[in-house]
Amino acid sequence: MFKLTGKVAVVTGGGSGIGKAISQVFARQGAEVHILELQQENGQETASEIEAAGGTAHVHACDVSQQEQVKTVFQTIGKVDILVNNAGIAHIGNVETTSEEDLDRIYRVNVKGAYNCLQAAVEQMKTQGSGVILNMASIAAHVGLSDRFAYSMSKGAVYAMTLSVAKDYLPFNIRCNSVSPARVHTPFVDGFISKNYPGQEQEMFQKLSKTQPIGRMAKPEEVAALALYLCSDEASFITGCDYPIDGGFIKLNS
Repeated sequence: MFKLTGKVAVVTGGGSGIGKAISQVFARQGAEVHILELQQENGQETASEIEAAGGTAHVHACDVSQQEQVKTVFQTIGKVDILVNNAGIAHIGNVETTSEEDLDRIYRVNVKGAYNCLQAAVEQMKTQGSGVILNMASIAAHVGLSDRFAYSMSKGAVYAMTLSVAKDYLPFNIRCNSVSPARVHTPFVDGFISKNYPGQEQEMFQKLSKTQPIGRMAKPEEVAALALYLCSDEASFITGCDYPIDGGFIKLNS
C-alpha cells in the first residue's frame, strides 16, 4: 500500500523540516522527487540523503513567489503527478504591529507562491488527465491564534484555494487537499526559541509543546505519513478536504 512507484512529485521547501520529511518518504515509496528551494544548496543535503538510500531526487533553485521562475522549473520537470505546496514563512504580530511590508512578504511567499505552483501544476495535470495536490495549511486557518495576523491570513487563503481547486478540477481527475498541522518540531522552531528566548530554551520548548493537548509537538515524519496517504492511490476518493494533524488542538483545547 501507499506506493508511489513511477510518480513524479514536486515538493516546495523540501530541503528542511516537514518538506524534507515528505521528500524522503515519497522517495522511499518510489517517487521521483523534485525539490524546489530558494537556494539550491538548501535542498542538496536532502537530495543526497535520498540518493544514498537508493531513491531519486533533483533540486531546483526557485523563488516560488516569482511566477516566471516557477513556470520555467515546471516546464523543465515536465510530467508532474504530485504537487506538495509546502514552502512558507512565518510572522509574529497582530494587526497593529504588522507592517505593510510584513503583510506583503507573507502574501508573496505563502499565498502567491502557492498560487504560482498550483497554476503551473494544474496546466500539466490537465494534459495528463490526472494529478494530486496537497497544500500545507495550518491550525491558524481554523482558530484564532494570538499575534499571528499575517500568517493566519495566508493559511486561511491556502485552505480556501484548496477548496476552489478541488471543485474546479473534478472533471480532470485532479484531487486537491490540505493538511493543517499544529506545532511541529523542526529546525525553525529550535531557531525561533533560541533567538527569542536565549537561556530559556528548554523551558520554552516544554511550554510550547504543552499547548497541544496531546502534550508534545508533532514530528515532521508524522506529517509526512499523512501527506503520503493523501497523495497515494489509496486516497483516490478524497478531495476538497483539510486534515488537522494537531494533537487535539482544534477540538480539545478549550
